[in-house]
Amino acid sequence: MDPRRAAALTAATVIGAGAAAVAAGRYAGDAALKAGPGRPPPGEARIAVHDTGPGTVTLTRTPAALRPGTYGLTGRGVHAVVGGVVADVSHPHHCVVRRLERVAHGSPRQGDHVWLTPRLHAGNPRDALGLDHADVDVPGELGPLPAWFVPAARDTWVITVHGLGTTREHAMNLLPFLHAQRLPVLAVTYRGDPGAPRPAHGISHFGAREWRDLDAALRYALRNGARRVVLHGWSTGATMALLAAQESSLGRHVAGLVLDSPVLDWPAALRALAAHRVPAPLIPLAVRATEGRIGLAPGSLLDAADPAHVSVPTLVVHGTDDPLAPLEHSRELAAGRPELITLRTVRGAGHAGSWNVDPAGYEETLRRFLIPLM
Repeated sequence: MDPRRAAALTAATVIGAGAAAVAAGRYAGDAALKAGPGRPPPGEARIAVHDTGPGTVTLTRTPAALRPGTYGLTGRGVHAVVGGVVADVSHPHHCVVRRLERVAHGSPRQGDHVWLTPRLHAGNPRDALGLDHADVDVPGELGPLPAWFVPAARDTWVITVHGLGTTREHAMNLLPFLHAQRLPVLAVTYRGDPGAPRPAHGISHFGAREWRDLDAALRYALRNGARRVVLHGWSTGATMALLAAQESSLGRHVAGLVLDSPVLDWPAALRALAAHRVPAPLIPLAVRATEGRIGLAPGSLLDAADPAHVSVPTLVVHGTDDPLAPLEHSRELAAGRPELITLRTVRGAGHAGSWNVDPAGYEETLRRFLIPLM
């Protein structure tokens, strides 16, 4: 073959392989950057329904299906609540039987593909829980941000902010408890959520830009009767809470932080997500491609989690089986300021699922934390 033709062919092959690798990297990164409702939480696969019975549902045996606790079971046209694994029911070895606690809408049927989510409730606080609320719009940087306001007597408000793969409905797990403490709650949306403004290119920044919407919610609360605010976030919502307390000009009004499964190491989270989509050799490409798209240095969020930057009482809750947000970073955060930061670990809990595994323990820990902040 002519040397020039051979060189051109080799170059084309290399360029083609490189382009394919970059495309694969972008595809893997989209698992996190475009995570949203209507699909399994990041890192979770759909699970087949094999059978239903009186008060039970039989699912394909997967790590998620075996996880302890109570979860939402959701899929196309269905949302139900499942409890723990039922051990004394006969079933195929490749399946697991869980208690079917209740069905909000639809009905799980044989052949459906569903997934488990920490979010138990669907709808709004009035319809799902019988709690009066107001639908309000928080003026955000990109436009109005729909939110629920559940009123109560105290002038310390709790602002809740969800994380990857869920919606503000996740906060309804805790609304009855917070209402019983007479704490007003503002359950917020942020850019990219249903009904909220769409961010540039439709991608998430792991909380690094989204925290500005939480800053807007803080401003709204203070203009409407709050004297102090506790920020309670899950996953990237916890990251947003940490950043808002540090970066907001209104940070002096933040009385405390509750960080549930904070995503502090975004490359680690992305690697865990990408492992479900692409071969292992392409995972570093996904991280590099994502770094370029979102403009975040790999250690930027870890820098924000420097214990020296924490200035208010902080409760960190983290599951021992969290595949996305390494528990070690929460341990380091708490160890750096033990007089100010409390860490509670929950054995067997996955990402943002600590309440689901131990709701009574979670709420008692939260009650003790909140008492001096009320």
